[in-house]
Amino acid sequence: MSRRELRGRRTNEPDAAEVYEAARLACELGKVVRAMRESRGWSQDDLARTARMTRTAVARFEAGVSIPTLPILDRLARALDAELEIRLAPRAPAA
Repeated sequence: MSRRELRGRRTNEPDAAEVYEAARLACELGKVVRAMRESRGWSQDDLARTARMTRTAVARFEAGVSIPTLPILDRLARALDAELEIRLAPRAPAA
């Protein structure tokens, strides 16, 4: 089976949209954490030490490779002296 066929097959699976959305959100969160870390002049090692994580875990998170748990997000927020906001809001009605 070719890559193209495999990709087409995967995108037709019932939960493919959820998987892609989770990956997109993880990537966005990783970019925010990286920007905050870099604005402080910190290395990944610095953030890992402050957040009580490994450098590898920080690198994977920043790259959007891993989907974080709430406790991990809380550790990162505390380490970066940031406020963690998690909310659900109703969507605007369709026009």
